[in-house]
Order: sequence, then structure tokens, then C-alpha cells
Amino acid sequence: MRAESDRITEFLLGRGAGQLPHPGGTLYEHLVRVAALLAGWGAGEDLQVAGLCHACYGTDGYDQALLGLDERPVLTALAGVRAESLVYLYGSCDRAAVYPALGQDGPVPFRDRFTGRTHRPPERDIRAFTELTAANELDVMRHNAALAARHGAALRQLFAGARPRLTDAAWQVWSDLPGTDPVDNSGQGRPVPPVAISGLDPAAEADGSGRDGCVSGRP
Repeated sequence: MRAESDRITEFLLGRGAGQLPHPGGTLYEHLVRVAALLAGWGAGEDLQVAGLCHACYGTDGYDQALLGLDERPVLTALAGVRAESLVYLYGSCDRAAVYPALGQDGPVPFRDRFTGRTHRPPERDIRAFTELTAANELDVMRHNAALAARHGAALRQLFAGARPRLTDAAWQVWSDLPGTDPVDNSGQGRPVPPVAISGLDPAAEADGSGRDGCVSGRP
């Protein structure tokens, strides 16, 4: 990852990422692990940096934003234009609208949950978004047994459908249903993280049963 990553990590910690609970410890620890997964899968520097910053604007599954949308120039200055644009794309995703389209050929109708508008990003961006999604969800599944048991199979099915948009390295990990770490005591004594999984079951979304008991976070 580029040299600016040290400034980025300092920025993330300064914005409180090290104090926010998340499966596997803190949000900061999750961000670092996601970036490491992407690096291990051969992602370019921009996507690795996007992985490190992917929750800066909050996501459809984690509403604890580190920056407001009016602060996009701040992140652009730190991460670069390409990486910031991927962070915004990831954070803006309306998963219930976008996930079903990832397994289809052709341009993906991408609904921006911030604006309510639908656009069709370039295929290059959709592939980066799908790879980042695979890394993010893998880390969550590895560090939350309840979410893994409830949503692991559906996520594997999602990525099987989106296989043409994933690298071989990412799909190899997801081709076997991921479980949780054999021993994971990092979350003991912490508040329940406001994380849930969405975009997999529209019916559950409608009646709220897909929220996994989360109050402040959306799947």
C-alpha cells in the first residue's frame, strides 16, 4: 500500500475508528483486515486504500460514519481521487437494490442510498465494488458466528452468482463456505456491534427480520 497509508491510519484513529465496536474488535481493526485481504488477493493500491477507508461514510450495514458527505474533499486529499470514489460507491450502495444485479450480465443499475438516484457505474468500478464486498463480508463472517450461521450460505450464493466479477483469489476463499475463527475472544466484554447483513432477502428486509436485532445499524 502507498506511503500515505500511515497518514490515513492516523486520520481514521483520530476520527474514532479505534473506539467503535465491530465484529472482531473495533472498526479500525476491521478496516485493516479488509485492506489486508484485498492486498492478499492481488488488488491494486487504490482498491487496498478503499478497503482501508470503506466505512468512512457509513454503509448500508454500518451507520457509524467517520466523515460527513460534505467532507469528501478531505478523504480525496488523503486517499486519492480513485480510492475515494470507490469508498463513496461502496458506502452509497443500496444493497437490496444492487446485490441482485451483480449476478447479471451487462451494466449494473446502482441505487445510491444517499441520493435515491440510480446510475450505471463502469464495469471496472463494479468489479472493484464486488471484490471489496467479498472482503468485507468475509471478515465479518470470520468474526461473528451468529451472522455466519444465519447469512453465510446466502452470501456464498451471492458471490457464486457474481463470480465473473471476482478475482480467482477472492472466489477461492468463498467457494468453501466460510466459518468463524476457531477461537475468537476479541469481542468479549464489548457492546454488541451495530452491524447486520442486507440485500439478501427482500422479504426479510420488508418486515425487519433481516436486521439481526440491530438498532443503530442496517444490514
